[in-house]
Amino acid sequence: MKTEQKIEIMAPAGSFETLTAAIQAGANSVYFGIGKLNMRARAAANFQLSDLAKIIKICHQNKVKAYLALNTLMYDADLVEVKKICVRVKKLGIDAVIASDMAVIVYAHSIGLKVHISTQANVSNFEAVKFFARYAEVIVLARELTLEQIKKIINKSRKEKIVGPNKKPIGFELFVHGALCVGIAGKCQMSLALYNHSANRGDCFQVCRRKYKVTDVETGAELVVDNQYIMSPKDLSTITVLDQIIKSGVSVLKIEGRGRSADYVFTVTKAYKEAAASVMDGSYNKEKISQWNEQLKTVFNRGLWEGGYYLGNKLGEWGGAYGSQATEEKEFVGTANHYFPKIKVGEFFINSGGLKLNDDIIITGPTTGLMRTQVKSLFVDGQPQKTAKKGDVVTISLEDPVKKSDKLFVIKKRNR
Repeated sequence: MKTEQKIEIMAPAGSFETLTAAIQAGANSVYFGIGKLNMRARAAANFQLSDLAKIIKICHQNKVKAYLALNTLMYDADLVEVKKICVRVKKLGIDAVIASDMAVIVYAHSIGLKVHISTQANVSNFEAVKFFARYAEVIVLARELTLEQIKKIINKSRKEKIVGPNKKPIGFELFVHGALCVGIAGKCQMSLALYNHSANRGDCFQVCRRKYKVTDVETGAELVVDNQYIMSPKDLSTITVLDQIIKSGVSVLKIEGRGRSADYVFTVTKAYKEAAASVMDGSYNKEKISQWNEQLKTVFNRGLWEGGYYLGNKLGEWGGAYGSQATEEKEFVGTANHYFPKIKVGEFFINSGGLKLNDDIIITGPTTGLMRTQVKSLFVDGQPQKTAKKGDVVTISLEDPVKKSDKLFVIKKRNR
């Protein structure tokens, strides 16, 4: 299949490291949240209101669109802050806000902000598309739809010439990779019921990711299940069906993972960027798909559910283990002290563990993003060595510069 269709790869960012990594990997757009009014508010990495100007500047300097997620359920007490943020980002030139609450959608539209309807709105039919088109340029379709349903919605929207506020045909966006919630559209009440922390406010305690027993309360008998992680779905992966997704008319491919690390964002974004380009130029094939799949497995995943609901599958692909099932893991070993550009050498302090010749390493930092390379030469206190230990100051050859305090990790094959 060869097509002239324009495809946008939208990557997640929860820190300046992941923002830079997304741009390095070829993202056309980046989405991010700030403070507590986004669905990843509980993530360890989160931007603040004071970061907005810098984020948008970095994106636009690199010809990347910047989207702000204001996609939680909102209470009356939130609306003053919501309006303040909307006014601020409009002045800064944000490309769009992503929202599901009507209070945010209506206000953002009223002041001239472009709006994307979040997957939290669970848009699953043409009438919903027609309704939201009066407010939004782009709609994220529900993850629970099949490709056939997606195709029908988009075809009918084109046939009936449904346009957004900009008078252009409404755009359609789809999640193509990342974590899935056991709840429809992520609307789960378990965390709220058990801990008074609402998933719909970006404060999920990830209760579904734990082990569970199934017990008959009448008899006390425990049911036999082949997987104790009975509410923890595998992650969605669509690299094997990306040609079908693009053929359906979807124009924005969205990657989940605003709480993930720079290596995850870089690897996944790069894989989908290459795959989309391959679909477009007609070179998409099984051999390439296999290579991308292996790359995707190296970074955080709970197991990959290929095609997900889009292929008409019922949710039945469960994680089977706690946390990541990645084939590689990274071990923090040190921090950068200095880079010598004339000789292309980086100096690092070994904080923990050790480093040896031929180790595969990655270096991450707010402006460095992600650099992956191999230790081809290793010097300790100016002398060539094969290994370095905790407390050593080492220098290694690096083609690209690093910044002070950048983090150095050793990549290892994961024992499974």
